[in-house]
Amino acid sequence: MNKLKRIGLIFILVTLAFASIRNINAQASTENMKTFLDSKIPGIIIQVNATAETQPNQNITVMLSLKRQTSIYVEYFNLSIFGFVNGTYKVLMANVTDPDFPGPFGDSPRQYTRTFPVPQQVWGTTYGEITLTYNATYSGVFGTLLLPYNITLGFTMTHVENVYLEAIENQLKNLQALFIQLNETFWDSFHLNLTLDNLACLNRTFWELQQNYTALQGSLNELGNTRMVVGILAVTTVFFVATTLYLVMRKPRESW
Repeated sequence: MNKLKRIGLIFILVTLAFASIRNINAQASTENMKTFLDSKIPGIIIQVNATAETQPNQNITVMLSLKRQTSIYVEYFNLSIFGFVNGTYKVLMANVTDPDFPGPFGDSPRQYTRTFPVPQQVWGTTYGEITLTYNATYSGVFGTLLLPYNITLGFTMTHVENVYLEAIENQLKNLQALFIQLNETFWDSFHLNLTLDNLACLNRTFWELQQNYTALQGSLNELGNTRMVVGILAVTTVFFVATTLYLVMRKPRESW
């Protein structure tokens, strides 16, 4: 029994933990949402909420709400969401439509939710476009009127961070910090600022020293060769003198 109680307690704790995680994720997702369109057109109220900010390769969640104010018969409905490759070239990322249209709009609001990824090279402000073709019925002093509408609404949406520019800016900052360190080292070594002119001057000095070193090395080689020849001549001379003395010493003396 104790074992069963422990298992049951563990199960309850795990369930509560997962519920808390879901609530936290849902809260974070809601906090990152923003209303980009809240428009009242003849017979319909349209609201679009979407992810406020995101990055390439991450997701955008769009929540669209349509609420009628009078009798409506919808012929066509579509929400298209566009991004901009490299911030310039327009590309379709997603669209939202309803297969029940054409048809009458019921009493309940229409709710649509769509989540889709942002392409890798897309950044900047995204763009939404709603197209609605419908007939709205109005009752008045002149009786019941059926009015046709063909409406297109465009609006800005989620901001996609330019992570590529941010990466370049970070690299530039790192290069600037490295340049400062190199300039300090350059000053400590040569008492000069790290500039192209000073580098060119040091480069000329280096090549002059290199040429002088090469010339001195050639002179040292010649001196070494000369010393070797002198040594050989000295050894040869000593050998010749020794041989001559030996022969003189071994020569028999003549009798007088």
